[in-house]
Amino acid sequence: MALPHAQPGQVVDVGPLGDALRDAKTIALFKSRDLEVMRIVLPAGKGLPPHRVNGEITVQCIEGEITVGVDGATHAMRAGQLLYVTGGVTHDLKATSDASVLVTVALRDA
Repeated sequence: MALPHAQPGQVVDVGPLGDALRDAKTIALFKSRDLEVMRIVLPAGKGLPPHRVNGEITVQCIEGEITVGVDGATHAMRAGQLLYVTGGVTHDLKATSDASVLVTVALRDA
């Protein structure tokens, strides 16, 4: 059974998960025609392989530490930091400690 997405006007908690981080799963918070927002949960050492999407992306580290590869450069991020990635640019994520991140994707046609 799929988890329900947030509805317009619904408040969603995206704060740190704390002790619950260890058992948390990645979820899509909502997806509309133009925008998708996900909470990605990554155990230390795990990540997402290099990929790209057509729309712009933001990656906000909520807790833990991650590295984000963007077009060949690597950026270390910790809680409270945000990174903007231009659409069509190859990027990847890797957790250097247990982490959760808020990812927004502007959905664009190819």
